[in-house]
Amino acid sequence: MCADLNITITNGSLRYYSNGSATENIPVIKDLNLTIAANKWTCLVGKSGCGKSSLIKFLAGLLNETTEWQGQLTISDNQPLTGRVAYMAQQDLLLPWLTVLENVCLSSKFGHHASNSNLQQRAITLLEHVGLADKQQLLPQQLSGGMRQRVALARTLLQDQPIVLMDEPFSALDAVTRYRLQDLFVKLLKNKTVVLITHDPQEAIRLSDHLYILQGQPAFATALSLPPTLPPRRFDAESASHQQRIFDILAHDHD
Repeated sequence: MCADLNITITNGSLRYYSNGSATENIPVIKDLNLTIAANKWTCLVGKSGCGKSSLIKFLAGLLNETTEWQGQLTISDNQPLTGRVAYMAQQDLLLPWLTVLENVCLSSKFGHHASNSNLQQRAITLLEHVGLADKQQLLPQQLSGGMRQRVALARTLLQDQPIVLMDEPFSALDAVTRYRLQDLFVKLLKNKTVVLITHDPQEAIRLSDHLYILQGQPAFATALSLPPTLPPRRFDAESASHQQRIFDILAHDHD
């Protein structure tokens, strides 16, 4: 499956509807222009409520009737995104009555997939990659938060889509677990086109190949510079300087 997909949004606008009419008739996002580069991590930061999660739900085809999107979406191969996107929500969304292995295979219940035996073997291999080979018969409630996120990652990888959209996948984890999982995600999502939503400037600096901040009301996107080193970056003085700049912009946006 080809992963060399550049995605460009031009003059994007998003608004929410309440009782059949646009809430206050003011878009949450307006004049949004950004490019999601193929085989790279594009991170989006911004204050709560600025439309970040709705933006990637739009890309995933998950917006409901209470949200209106307008604007131009251009895919480099001129084919729709449908069927080529894996979406990972902030919550792990594991079903408590299914085992770890069954949860990883859950996406096989939808769409066309290989035989059950081949699918299960791929799932077992992915659980080995995320360090959970010995946990496949456990239930989610028997796992730590970090383990549950690794199960969710294996389930996402099993879909084998060229585009992976992630909404705050590390937000509920302690600092050390978050750091380790960031490294694991970068390794296992190599050669995927990744969009990551995060509230954490440090995380954005560490993981981004390209970084946009959503600011203003309605929100628009501004591209930010990054250190010259490759992600996942180590914390150093230059990274701290870039993080401070994001904090300053976000603090101004809260005024």
